[in-house]
Amino acid sequence: MVAALGAFLLRDALSFETLRENRESLLAFRDANFTGLAAIFIAVYVLIVAFSLPGAAVASVTGGFLFGLWVGTAFNVFAATIGACLIFVAARAGLGEMLMARIEASNGKLKKLQAGLRENEISVLFLLRLVPAVPFFVANLVPALVGVRFVNFVWTTALGIIPGALVFTWIGVGVGEVFDQGGTPDLSILWSPQIIGPILGLAGLAALPILIKALRGKKEI
Repeated sequence: MVAALGAFLLRDALSFETLRENRESLLAFRDANFTGLAAIFIAVYVLIVAFSLPGAAVASVTGGFLFGLWVGTAFNVFAATIGACLIFVAARAGLGEMLMARIEASNGKLKKLQAGLRENEISVLFLLRLVPAVPFFVANLVPALVGVRFVNFVWTTALGIIPGALVFTWIGVGVGEVFDQGGTPDLSILWSPQIIGPILGLAGLAALPILIKALRGKKEI
């Protein structure tokens, strides 16, 4: 309900056009009160992620525009991780407890799925973060609902989202020049070979332990 309401109310507010129209005032406020703007930025980003609101990509680009590549990436990763953790805790406390009870009581496919995920927990969590086709909110909810360890969820989220965060923040660093030329930031760059290649390579490394275990299991049989 909150996500639907937020999508309706914020569909025009969280956009590149809004950033274009307010960039001078944002930069002026940053120069006058860096700490205050940083706190506001992080709080807004956390709310966007926690309630699965639209605008996460715009927020990531804004982080690069306002704070530069390295500080912007740090803020983006920190805020997105906090928001993801809030979703995880909420799901675990709500529907998660009921679903976990049903899984624990079952002896069928659900139980096997849970056991398989726990056996390869770290690899699967990294895959959820590194594969661009997996929506961010899905990667937040599924682990909570199948009972992964919270501490593993936290650190794999923080590390796993760094490659994507770097790309979006990097786009934000040059967004001023794009606006001056009358253009709009091109987020499709994420799918270019020089960007998606290394990310998929990292995903392959994350999947390697699962593949090795599967091959060892076949040999034992």
